[in-house]
Amino acid sequence: MHPHIQTLLQCINLEEKEQVQRFSLDQQHTLKQLKAEGLALHPIIVTKKNFGYADYPEISFKLSFPPEANMFRDGAAIECFVAGEEPVKGVLIGLDGKNGEFRLFAPDFPDWIEDDGVGIKLAPDTRTTSIMKKVLNGLESNQPLYKLFEQLHDETPIAQPTLINKYSITTDFRNQQLNESQQLAVTAITQNQNVCIVHGPPGTGKTTTLIEAIVRLVKAGEKVLVSAPSNTAVDHLSRGLIQQGVKLLRVGNASKVDETIFAHTPEGKLNNSKQQKEIRQLKLRAEEFRRMALKYKRSFGKAEREQRNLLFKEVKNIRTEIKKLQHYNEEKLFEEAEVIAGTPIGLYDADIQHLQFKTLVIDEAGQCIEPLAWTIFPLAEKIVLAGDHWQLPPTVLSNEAAQLGFNRSILETAIEKVPAVYLLNTQYRMREAIAGFSSSYFYNNLLLTAAHLGNRGVHLTFIDTAGSGFNEVHGPDGSSLQNKGELELVMKLIETASLDPLQTAFISPYAWQVTAAKEVLPKQLRISTIDSFQGQEKETIIVSLVRSNDEGVIGFLKDYRRMNVAITRAKEQLFVIGDSATIGGDAFYNQFLSYVELHGTYKTVWEFEL
Repeated sequence: MHPHIQTLLQCINLEEKEQVQRFSLDQQHTLKQLKAEGLALHPIIVTKKNFGYADYPEISFKLSFPPEANMFRDGAAIECFVAGEEPVKGVLIGLDGKNGEFRLFAPDFPDWIEDDGVGIKLAPDTRTTSIMKKVLNGLESNQPLYKLFEQLHDETPIAQPTLINKYSITTDFRNQQLNESQQLAVTAITQNQNVCIVHGPPGTGKTTTLIEAIVRLVKAGEKVLVSAPSNTAVDHLSRGLIQQGVKLLRVGNASKVDETIFAHTPEGKLNNSKQQKEIRQLKLRAEEFRRMALKYKRSFGKAEREQRNLLFKEVKNIRTEIKKLQHYNEEKLFEEAEVIAGTPIGLYDADIQHLQFKTLVIDEAGQCIEPLAWTIFPLAEKIVLAGDHWQLPPTVLSNEAAQLGFNRSILETAIEKVPAVYLLNTQYRMREAIAGFSSSYFYNNLLLTAAHLGNRGVHLTFIDTAGSGFNEVHGPDGSSLQNKGELELVMKLIETASLDPLQTAFISPYAWQVTAAKEVLPKQLRISTIDSFQGQEKETIIVSLVRSNDEGVIGFLKDYRRMNVAITRAKEQLFVIGDSATIGGDAFYNQFLSYVELHGTYKTVWEFEL
């Protein structure tokens, strides 16, 4: 077996082991600790119960406060629990602020679901890891695919394609607003014969470019697969394609999607069909069996338990029948669709290997771990990877796996070996002064700013807390940091600069600083970790760096990609608060401070009356 496949399999096992350890609720891991680490939501208030997809119980809930829960992503494996009862496994459908929804893999709602003290916590995602292992173990038996694997990991070069230049661009673009670098990328995607990469730094119109290219591929008669590691990214791209009149089928997590997209899911398309009526009849039968089973409450004898188990077994059989019916009906929808969209696991589960897809487009490929990409690479002849490897990498829990390169995305791996890389070189989000540092440090000064976003005054400010005594403090669990002095400074800044809370976001690398900020900053302010804010933007951004110590230790501020995300979210005003004495010893931050002195304003904490 190829040594890199062995490494990836080892990493999956390490990650699995870490998940089991980290998500356990036991003597070593108290509920308080899991909540502090953002791994548990507790208590939840159940707002609605219904039987959803394939008749599984689905629960809508609310929280009394907005959690810092960037680990609770759509599709995450969860367990619903209450003290003294057996937890029930499920999947998170979605979490938006204080409101969320999850599905339970059980015949019915647990008796205790509306008791006090019910919560949900993350659980090991054994299903995804088993799929990734299966795919990697079978990789060598698929010759064309294994050849690509070797090209990405050995010295075997990928054939140099004829690179597209401005003289190859055709003029028949549906979207007349595309700039030259976007037109080059669209042309490259439509002429791609193997693997090509669209490198889209912040604000460069990556989605617009991909939509134009996919529409052109469809018009040329291709059947296209679209994927991204998160449901949010899949939906964002799907929405744009639907607006262009593409026949799109969105597979996977259909419960959370909005009405526009729901109409393009298998459930939405079959909503009023004869088959759907049959499914409803089956669901009613299942409901009847469930009602009969629920006559037997928590305390009952052997005969009653057997009767209840038989009734629940019947519910399970009906579910299997519903799934078969849905699968039969979906086949026709798969055939008719021009584009099928879903997360890698969503597409894998759709069982579409028998269909002929020409092109697979993976958006946000910089967030996609490599084994996840190999689950869907076999589905198409040509591959397009889009994203930015200079923004945050995939989230990996195991430090050991990360050291072995498990948090290295498929984009980061491919960009070193694939010759066909097309940079989108003009950003339309932020003022020139805000974009300038990222352009010089990460993008070799190749990232330009659209003409209308030239500077009009001061757009970039660093507020230095050196010597103020605003020191970092460790959280109760020792895993995160807080800096109360920086929060006091933020409150004063909002007041003195007359910042509109609705147009402003506060972001920080540290979850405990974010938790503290939610208690003291204006409620209308968007408050988030940097990781949760990737892909978003606001008129004004305030970044709290938190680190302030005598040793000059900056911890995971060392991942400069996190800082790249932080400083490219603001459209008009960017304020960065930090201790120059702590961060200035690091070459990256030293360069950033020098940049601010040249292109922005450098203030000290003493200029604010605290």
